[in-house]
Amino acid sequence: MHEKQQRIRYIRVLEKFFTRTVSLLKLENFDVELFKQRTKKNYEDLKKVEAVPLHSSYLTSLTEFLNTTLQYIENHTEDFDDEKSTLLKQANLIQKEKKKKTYTKDKHRKHKFNDGY
Repeated sequence: MHEKQQRIRYIRVLEKFFTRTVSLLKLENFDVELFKQRTKKNYEDLKKVEAVPLHSSYLTSLTEFLNTTLQYIENHTEDFDDEKSTLLKQANLIQKEKKKKTYTKDKHRKHKFNDGY
C-alpha cells in the first residue's frame, strides 16, 4: 500500500473514532459503561490501521483527543462528569479548527467587483 493511501486510511479511521466518540458523549441518556465498551471497540478498529505521522494542527488535535479519551477511560472519577465536559470542550475546539479552514469571511465584498455601471 502506498504512503498516501495509508495516510488517508489512518485519517479516516481517526475521524470516524472522533465522530463516534462525540456522538456517544452527546447522548441524553449517557452511560459510562456503554461509553467505555464502544470506545474500546472503536479503538480496536483504529489499531488495525498503521499509524502515520500527522503534521497539521487539526490532525494532531485529533490524536490528542484520542489519547485523552483513552486516558479518561482508564482513569476516571466516579461520576465521569468532569471528563465528559473536558472531552466535549476539546471536541468543540477540534470541530472549530476544522471549520476554520473552510470558512473565510468576505471582508470587503461590496468593493470586490466594480465594472463601472
